[in-house]
Amino acid sequence: MTRNVGGIDRAARIVAGAALILLALTGAIGAWGWIGVLLLATGLLSVCPAYLPFGFSTCKAK
Repeated sequence: MTRNVGGIDRAARIVAGAALILLALTGAIGAWGWIGVLLLATGLLSVCPAYLPFGFSTCKAK
């Protein structure tokens, strides 16, 4: 798959995803925190399926 998640977007997804998972594990925010798994996965893989239909990309132009 073509990468469509750039550096700053990627870092923000990883940090936010990890924070949400941590909060879900501690019970601070409940089950909604598991959405962090999606953020973490898209950050680590640098691919966001939601961007694909719209042709969005936060990667620098080649």
